[in-house]
Formats: sequence, structure tokens, C-alpha cells
Amino acid sequence: MSLSTMQSSSVPLPPGTASAGDGGEAPADDLELLASPGMAGWLVDNQVSLVFGTPPMKLWLVGVDGTGELAVFDRSLDKVMGIAAEGAERLWVATRFELWRFENVLGPGERTADGHDRLYVPRQMLPVGDVNVHDVGIDATGRDLWVNTRFGCLASTSESVSFVPRWWPPFLDGPRQGDRCHLNGLAMRDGRAAFVTCVSRSTEVDGWRDGRRDQGCVLDVATGEVVVTGLSMPHSPRWHRDDLWVANAGTGELGRVDVDGGRFEPVAFAPGFLRGLSLVGDRFAVVGSSKPRRGDIYSGLPLDDVLEERGLVPHLGIFVIDLERGEPVEWLLIEGPVRELFDVCALTGARRPAAIGLVTDEIRREITFDATWPVVAPLAGAGRG
Repeated sequence: MSLSTMQSSSVPLPPGTASAGDGGEAPADDLELLASPGMAGWLVDNQVSLVFGTPPMKLWLVGVDGTGELAVFDRSLDKVMGIAAEGAERLWVATRFELWRFENVLGPGERTADGHDRLYVPRQMLPVGDVNVHDVGIDATGRDLWVNTRFGCLASTSESVSFVPRWWPPFLDGPRQGDRCHLNGLAMRDGRAAFVTCVSRSTEVDGWRDGRRDQGCVLDVATGEVVVTGLSMPHSPRWHRDDLWVANAGTGELGRVDVDGGRFEPVAFAPGFLRGLSLVGDRFAVVGSSKPRRGDIYSGLPLDDVLEERGLVPHLGIFVIDLERGEPVEWLLIEGPVRELFDVCALTGARRPAAIGLVTDEIRREITFDATWPVVAPLAGAGRG
């Protein structure tokens, strides 16, 4: 179906699942979700659910209920950015000043009273400060690794300091406060950081803004060398089944990178500033889309000209791209007073996920313990007054 004739249906937000009105700029009651007719069926067919974030305040989990209808669940978190999943049992979520670890507390075959087959509970909050965390990855040792955009490096959390720098582009003189090249994307390969994206190779604070249209590049972490350049605000590099994929956000294109030939090969276009990417199987990609707004850093890009030429308007939401056909086939769009989406992650094997937040009182009532610990006899006299 062409983008100019998209057909959608409204998806109601289930009452009681959203923390509407709890201090967010755009509570769920102010938002309308519009889904393509086949979105729920696509999730079922591919045995995935989706999680994504819309700054400033929302984490969204999208699955399918017992009747086969789309089920949407949201929680309030401050400025959700990068998201990483370890299977469908653990989620890492970057927010404004923290990195959160959520664990699924449901066992195989378990369901909540509302029919959710995954229930993610916050188990660790790691404060990192105002470093503008972007993409998040987990290495082969289980260590968190993420893009520290404000300091221009890859970093990990620490028990004693805000972060530990792990790598930085060779054209920078080390991690230093001030966003110089706008390092933003991280592709993991075999448990290691493999590729990163940046908007330019500027060494001056905010110098990347002058290179937004055509100075973006992909770097090889192992060598520090430039793999491809000439991109427009590239984001979300992902290594999947021997291919490197990148969202060339400033043109609205998703494509492969020919690592050996140093070329970006566009595969599909979607109407928006594309960032956030998850590959599903051999055929599909799920990509996030934000709305450029006149006068901000997402405007004045080649995307503006393409949208005008095609008579399209930009959308906020997620698009499912059929990589064989090179076009969006399903979508979930968000209408309301928000305009940005940073990351999207597919949860393989999860049908209807939910999460416990910190705003409502569920966190004090959702108590679990490890029943596999050895049972020991009570100490003599224990419990006596």
C-alpha cells in the first residue's frame, strides 16, 4: 500500500494501564494511536512484541491480547532514549539521567490477571548524570555499554563514578564534556561494540550541527576507520545476519552499509526522521519515526525536500518495513502533543508485555522471591520476644 493512501484504525488505550496525568508533558489520555489493519496479525505471525519510547515521558509496550487485538501498555519514565533487550526476559532503558534494568518476573506459561505474559519490574537504577545517553548495548560479559553523546564516547556504568569511558573516535582527543560530533548510534556484533554513527567528525562543541545534511558517518570501532560517510544524521546502526543496517534519518531512508565498498545502499523510505531500529527475521525491519519541526535540528534536511516532492507529511510512530519489497507494510502512528521517538526494540517470543512503574503503588505490591534457595532450619530461639 502506498504511503499516500495509508489506512489505519484507532487503538484505544486500555483504562488503568497508563499513568495518565502523573506529571508527564503528554499523558496517554492526550494521545491517539492509529494502527494499520494488519499490525496485530504481523506481531502474531512473527511472534514478537515491541517496546519503544517517546520523550519526554513515555515507555510503550505493544503486543496482542487474547482475542487477537492490538494491546498497548505504557509507563511514565523521564525521557526514554536507548533500549536494549536480552531475549524477552530483561530490558535496559536509558532515561534522562539514569540507566534502568527491568527483569521479567513471570515464569514460562505464567500470566497476570490481565493476560500479560511478560511483566517487567525495575530491579536496578544506575545514575549516570546528564550525559545524554543514546543507544544501549550489552556485551558478551553482561556489562552495559552505551553511547555517551555529551562526552563523545562509549561508556559503561560504575559503582564509584558516573561512567567509565570505553572507546572514543580517533579524531577526538578523548572523552570531554561538550557534544562535538554527536556520537549517537551503536551496533553490537557477537557481544562486542562493532560500529558507531555520528553526525559529523567535528572536534568543536556543537560543530556537528553544521554537518547535519551530508557529513554523517559510520565508524568501525575496532579500527577507528570511517566505513562510510556523506550521510545525513545517521542513527541506529544494527548488525543483523551478516549485514550492517543504518537509518539515514536526514533523508528518511533505511538501508544497508556495504562495509567493504564504503557505500550506503537505501532499501526503503518512510515519512519521518528515522531513528530506532530492530530487525525481525530475514525479511522485516521495525523503524521509529519522528516529526521534524521547522526551526529545530531535525529541519532543513534533505527529508524536507523529499516529503514536499512526494506530497507527504512526517509521522510519529513505528513502521514495519518489508525488506524484500522495500516499503512499509504495517505501522503504528501516534497523534498528539509529542513529536519524538528515539528507539524501538522487538521482544521475540513475548506476546503481551507489561511493566511496573514507579509512579503508581504497584511497585510496593509486586513482590517476588527466589524459591530455589535451600531451606534451612530456623535458628534456635528465633522469633521469640
